[in-house]
Amino acid sequence: MKGQFGAAAATRTVALLESLKKPRLRDPADLIRLHETALFLRAYPQSPAVMRLADEILLSFADRLPSDHDKFADPELSGIAGTAVSTNFSYEFVRSLLGRHGRNLSIDWENFEHPERLAPALTRLIPASRDDWAVEAYPDWRRWFEKGRGTLHWLLDHLTPEIYDLLEIPVRWEPGEASRSHLRIPRRDIFYHDGPLLKRDPNMIAKMLAAPPIPRKILGAAAAHKIAGVIVDASAVRYRELYGFLYPDLKRIEHAEPGRGIDVFLFGAARRLPVRDYLCGMFFKNGVPIGYIEGLIRDANMEAGFNLYYTFRDGETAWLYAVLLKLLQERSGVKTFSVDPYQIGHENEEALASGAFWFYRKLGFVPESRGLWPLLSKEERRIQEQPGYRTPVATLKRLASSRLVYGAL
Repeated sequence: MKGQFGAAAATRTVALLESLKKPRLRDPADLIRLHETALFLRAYPQSPAVMRLADEILLSFADRLPSDHDKFADPELSGIAGTAVSTNFSYEFVRSLLGRHGRNLSIDWENFEHPERLAPALTRLIPASRDDWAVEAYPDWRRWFEKGRGTLHWLLDHLTPEIYDLLEIPVRWEPGEASRSHLRIPRRDIFYHDGPLLKRDPNMIAKMLAAPPIPRKILGAAAAHKIAGVIVDASAVRYRELYGFLYPDLKRIEHAEPGRGIDVFLFGAARRLPVRDYLCGMFFKNGVPIGYIEGLIRDANMEAGFNLYYTFRDGETAWLYAVLLKLLQERSGVKTFSVDPYQIGHENEEALASGAFWFYRKLGFVPESRGLWPLLSKEERRIQEQPGYRTPVATLKRLASSRLVYGAL
């Protein structure tokens, strides 16, 4: 029902969601499919009733899970309510998470591969532990940490960010209200999809860039601090960190509402890069975080990294991408955009499988290397002449060997 619209479709979707409110699904694959579909429908609801029922399912989802959460640990699925995430988050992310979720974070000792790396820090902070370090073959560093009433706060307060990151301490976080199932930002005006989703138009980016400017406003200090925390939470539950999310410029977080229930928060980094200018942002659909963007700027060109979370890739992806490029262009003044080869398949199997190259090509991007143009022309003729034709992986790899560029060449 994700691609069906109108009153009849909304009624059908409501009936299906109602039927799934109580039944217990035992197969993890069924639970995952239900969660991801409900989350999509929460972001792209056909009616108020669809949104309400999707929320009911999502907000109570922890009660549906089996005791074994291993099937829900994949980074593409992580962050479902009732589960935990565990990884060696950076110093800045741990510091940020502790400020909002301190009670729900702890060292994941079971997955700490190198607890001995704590030794130099603990022997300085707990002098009595030096004895074990000097003469014992396998000191119990967890015992010493807990004996010294150690906490993550305590470690971060006594270690530099560089030293902390080198220790690679796995942190276990139970996100609770910050889970993918629950996380929202407030939004008064919900956009209900009572008609078809916007489809890709080859001239969509050109039309968007030529349209009137999209209003942007700078958030006040309290709102900026709050949204920066939401952005870290939305990233951490998906095991993702971005430079700008680590060091956000809180004095200039800009908010834009380009329409169709979208909120975009755009900002630079408080710690500037030595060579390139930097912008990044996160975007929300009807209050649900659905992806992020990053822009590296040099010589009037922006290398734009666009990441739409897997759950929402059946939505209005092309229109959304055009909106984001417009906002980035209006803030930065760049003349061209480029896409790194990794994003389209260079040493990236997921991008090859999804046909990422053609997403950008059909929006007007071309290979920066003119040597690939004959191959591209040949492949486009085959697509036009042979219905159902799919570009071989070997050809996609060749096409992904060069950056893609939009604008003057």
